[in-house]
Amino acid sequence: MKTFFRLIALVKPYFWWMALAALIGFATTGSSIGLLMTSAYIIAKAALQPPTGSLQVGIIGIQIFSLGRGVFRYTERLISHNITFRILAKLRLWFYDAIEPLAPARLMHFKSGDLLQRVVDDIQSLENIYTRVLGPPLTALLVAAMMWFLLGVYSMQAALLILFFHTLAGIGVPLLTKQLSRGVSVGIMKHKAEQQVLALDLFQGIGELQLYGKLPAHLTAMQNAETGKLQLQRKNAIIEGLHESLTGLLMNGALIAILWALIPSIFTGAVNGISLTVITLAVMASFEPFLPLPSTLKHLEADQHAGERLFEILDAKPETVAPATHLPFPTDHTIKAESLSFTYPGSTAKALDQLSFTVLPGEHIAIVGPSGAGKSTITSLFMRFWNSSEGSISIGGQNITLFDPEELRHNIALVSQKTYLFAETIRENLTLAAPEATDDDLKKALTAAGLGHFITKLDEWCGQHGMKLSGGERQRIAIARILLQRAPIMILDEATANLDGVTEREVTETLNAISAGKTLITITHRLKAMEQYDRILVLEKGKIVAQGVHGELMSKDGLYRRMWELQHVVEGGLFSDEKLSS
Repeated sequence: MKTFFRLIALVKPYFWWMALAALIGFATTGSSIGLLMTSAYIIAKAALQPPTGSLQVGIIGIQIFSLGRGVFRYTERLISHNITFRILAKLRLWFYDAIEPLAPARLMHFKSGDLLQRVVDDIQSLENIYTRVLGPPLTALLVAAMMWFLLGVYSMQAALLILFFHTLAGIGVPLLTKQLSRGVSVGIMKHKAEQQVLALDLFQGIGELQLYGKLPAHLTAMQNAETGKLQLQRKNAIIEGLHESLTGLLMNGALIAILWALIPSIFTGAVNGISLTVITLAVMASFEPFLPLPSTLKHLEADQHAGERLFEILDAKPETVAPATHLPFPTDHTIKAESLSFTYPGSTAKALDQLSFTVLPGEHIAIVGPSGAGKSTITSLFMRFWNSSEGSISIGGQNITLFDPEELRHNIALVSQKTYLFAETIRENLTLAAPEATDDDLKKALTAAGLGHFITKLDEWCGQHGMKLSGGERQRIAIARILLQRAPIMILDEATANLDGVTEREVTETLNAISAGKTLITITHRLKAMEQYDRILVLEKGKIVAQGVHGELMSKDGLYRRMWELQHVVEGGLFSDEKLSS
């Protein structure tokens, strides 16, 4: 129940609105009961052929209760849906605010489909907290108290009987259906989550599944997940039908028991026939608010499971946090890494081991090395996606942990190997870097990035993940973004690794042009145009094994020279790296 109370705490600001909605819901049910009672009174009274004037009270009662029922029903739905949508909006904002600091470090162990399920469906299921979990029991409790009082006027025995049957309908039937449906709601949610993951894997990896002959097995897994979900949904429907039947059975049982208790009172004159008719219909109508109660426990189980899945993520401690009071970003852009070490969680091998280097303002350096040497880890530490295990990184003599992470990332422009484009227009993807950018700003950035012809396509859709654009165009969009960002420090992390030779050369020339006068750190394993860098750092197993300019490193028999020769020595008329890629 700890999870349930945590969820309740989130909706606590709406307590008085929820209480008002519950009272109006009670008034709605009370109006329904009153309408049936006054209708029964008029019918029974009219059968005795009394003067018309004696029926006026009943006629007015019907008008009041029928009008009140409609007004109360509309008002209750208006308030309850308004509360529900506000709660849902609050939960989505709350979840996003909580999950954003966790990215990417704390989310790397979750599949994207599973995260999507939690963000969308799990939060969506929590809309039931009021409408299905909190509201119905309150309304049923108020109706039970009202009926106990009304029948107590005629007979305490009848009052105790209605209380007994209401207790069975309000507690016994829900507990029974909960026992029968144990795990059904959670099972349906798990199958939906599995379907989400499998569907996303299919859409994103259908080519690989076909290539390795795994598509039939994947489709079978999707079919099995659908079959399991349908079986549980069928069981759920049967149980829902059962609890409605049981509630109806209890209603009939209550009616028979109360008639049995009150009929003898007719002979004594304590109860007349008209009152007995009125009581009969009131008892039948009083069971209406008990019908949703069995579903309350099922929704409670589902909400608790959804809450546990959400809190599983949100209870994780962010890898990086903003300082309580942060320093402004310095005008001195000297970068210094001192004794930098880092080990990924779950790993025993150090990705970086006592790394130290300095980059002066305006200096262009390259960090090279084989795959797994720790090059991209440096990027993650610079952007504060992770905190270093040991050592520090400073800019302008100040440790980067003293800066606001958002301000730090605004002043360091990053072009990575995989440029992410949202399924939006080119304009919206560009203005991520500068929301205030004008069309003229976008035009200059696109022209400088070699995409001048895109100026007329600003409002065209990029496709999912930007798939309507080529790899080179996506990288140039990334270049245009960093131009709009106007950051004094640039990091290129394998920015041209997936491009063909011609496009790679064009993109490299563009990057060189826009980085003039800025601090540039290029991280790559492809040794192209190394002569342009002021200094080259060679990494191997997380350590700097050599550094210097291109000519100096080529004069030594070391890792850099071996990598260069492997990629550039002509063998049989083809570059060896082309052979490796073919």
